[in-house]
Amino acid sequence: MLPFSIQLQDGTPVSDQILLAVRKALLTGQMKAGDTFPSVRTLSQELKISPTTAHKVVLLLKDAGWLNSRPGIGMVVTVPDQPDLAERLAQITPECRALLKEAADLNLTLNQVIAHLKSL
Repeated sequence: MLPFSIQLQDGTPVSDQILLAVRKALLTGQMKAGDTFPSVRTLSQELKISPTTAHKVVLLLKDAGWLNSRPGIGMVVTVPDQPDLAERLAQITPECRALLKEAADLNLTLNQVIAHLKSL
């Protein structure tokens, strides 16, 4: 079982969707520093994606500083102390876009949506 949740959808590159899901899990604490990360083979099998795509995801996460290779263990999560504001906001951008579209379809103003969010 993967330490993050994801439902792959058409229209967005699979690697981008996985990166978003992993980063969200890291930022929300679902995955923590020191946790082992699934192997390329496990990612490939669990998500039913090509090993090449799974390898690309692992390399991108490693290059971004989210994973570190440990001999004899594999990939280990290395979460930065506090991601910058832009990165944290990027995590909620897809949901915000969907919310704004739904609000527009319902003829709700931005102020009405903001007031509702504050009430929650």
